[in-house]
Amino acid sequence: MAILDRIRLIRRPETGAPEPGLAEHVAIIMDGNARWAKQRGLPTLSGHHAGVRALRRTVEAAPDLGIRSLTVYAFSTENWTRPDDEVSGLMDLFARTIEREFMDLHRQGVRIRFIGRRDRVSARIRTLMDDMEERTQANERLDLFVAFDYGGRAEIVDACRRIVADGLRPDQIDETAIRERLAAAELPDPDLVIRTSGEQRVSNFLLWHAAYAEWTFPETLWPDFGAEALQEAVGEFATRRRRFGGR
Repeated sequence: MAILDRIRLIRRPETGAPEPGLAEHVAIIMDGNARWAKQRGLPTLSGHHAGVRALRRTVEAAPDLGIRSLTVYAFSTENWTRPDDEVSGLMDLFARTIEREFMDLHRQGVRIRFIGRRDRVSARIRTLMDDMEERTQANERLDLFVAFDYGGRAEIVDACRRIVADGLRPDQIDETAIRERLAAAELPDPDLVIRTSGEQRVSNFLLWHAAYAEWTFPETLWPDFGAEALQEAVGEFATRRRRFGGR
C-alpha cells in the first residue's frame, strides 16, 4: 500500500472511523543546524549546509504524502543580529541553494515563491529570487514557499500600512482585507507546523496564517530530518481531531 493510502486510512482512536487526515499545507521551522554542527565539532556553517540537504530530502518527499504546499522558515528578520561572518555565509549559501538545489527542484515540477523582505539582500540574490519565481510559475507538483527575511509581526504591520495607504474605511476592514495585503496573499493556512530540534516556540513565524494550525515539536535536529520524519509527523497529524474553536 502506498504511503499516502496508509495515511488516509489512519483511524481516530475515539471513533475508529476512517478519516482523510491529510496535511495539505505543512510549514516547517528548520531549527537545530548550529547544534548539529556543534555536536560534531564542526563550524556553524557546516550545519547550515547539512540543513540544505535536509530541505532537499523533505521537499522531494512531500508530494507522496499528499502535501500540496510546503512553507519553510529560511531566514527571519531577527537573524540579521547573528555574527557577521555567519550572516555572510548564509547569504552565499542561499544564493547557491537557489542556483543548484532550487533549479533541480524546478525540473521536478516544484513551484517556488519567496515571502518576506527583499530590500536588505544583494542585487544578485534579488535577481536569483525573481528569476526562480518566473521559471517555476507554471509548475504544479508542489508549491514551495520560502520565508526569507520574514517576520510574522512585520508582515501584519505592513498589511496595516497598505490598508491605510489604500484608504479603507473602518467598516471595510475585515479578515479578507488584511489577508489580501499580507506578504503572500496566495499562501494557504497551514494544517500542520513542524518545529524541529524539540524547541517549543513560535519564533514570529506565520502569526496570522497559523492561528488554527496543529503543531508538532520533534526532537530531531533539522539536518537529520527527511522523508521518514516528515511521514511520521503527517501520520501523527492524521490522528488528531481539528475543531477550529467548535466541538
